[in-house]
Amino acid sequence: MRYALLSDVHANLPALEAVLEHIGGRNDISATYHLGDLVGYAPWPNEVVALLRERGIPGVAGNYDSTVATDYKHCGCQYEDSRQEELSHLSYAWTREHVSARTKAWLGGLPFRIDIRPLGGHVSGPTVTLVHGNQSLNTVYVHADRSDEFLAQMGASLGSRSGDVVCFGHTHKPFHREVGGVSFVNTGSAGRPKDGDPRAGYVVLDVREGGVSVEFLRVDYDVEAAAQAILASSLPGEFAEYLRTGGALARTAADSSLTPAR
Repeated sequence: MRYALLSDVHANLPALEAVLEHIGGRNDISATYHLGDLVGYAPWPNEVVALLRERGIPGVAGNYDSTVATDYKHCGCQYEDSRQEELSHLSYAWTREHVSARTKAWLGGLPFRIDIRPLGGHVSGPTVTLVHGNQSLNTVYVHADRSDEFLAQMGASLGSRSGDVVCFGHTHKPFHREVGGVSFVNTGSAGRPKDGDPRAGYVVLDVREGGVSVEFLRVDYDVEAAAQAILASSLPGEFAEYLRTGGALARTAADSSLTPAR
């Protein structure tokens, strides 16, 4: 079974449309799932949710989704410097002001995790578990440099066994690693990449009796149209440049603020 997995759309409708069109152009996808963070940072929160609802694409709640739905005090985001923290609060306030009641209610109904049995629940085959962050909170960042011990504990807490797959997002940077026979897959970001590549990203996960394969894909979309829509809104203009650079500009600014002692 092949699954298309996308995460961290962050209200970027042109990116989502391009990814879904790319998935639709394949004839080998059994189902598509999202891994959360559908809103925030771009001006189409309601449209993104409406499109996923229209296509019947299930998924899990990201931290941005659950905090907006519950009117939490902040989005649960990680900051690399004081300016990023300020921008994050501005994005969160804008999103809460602009989401419709229908969008908010739908975000609040998203599950924390989804378990899939690609070979069917009638056999003891592999389980694919979808979360946004980790097994405990959707605010926890599972970066590529997390230790094997961290990932092993994550898998054990989810009940994963050798041959299973754990998929997540939240960091906006894709990676795949196997620990103790369990595959850990970060699906990257469809709408707000942070790896210096502005193209929209998603994953095709192929799970068979013989094992697991992961295909990371990048899709061109009209980044400039998305950037101009941000500039035409009351969102901070920095978010437009973030899309144009694939997060590289923000990373450079954060890196320049660090001292050798840190």
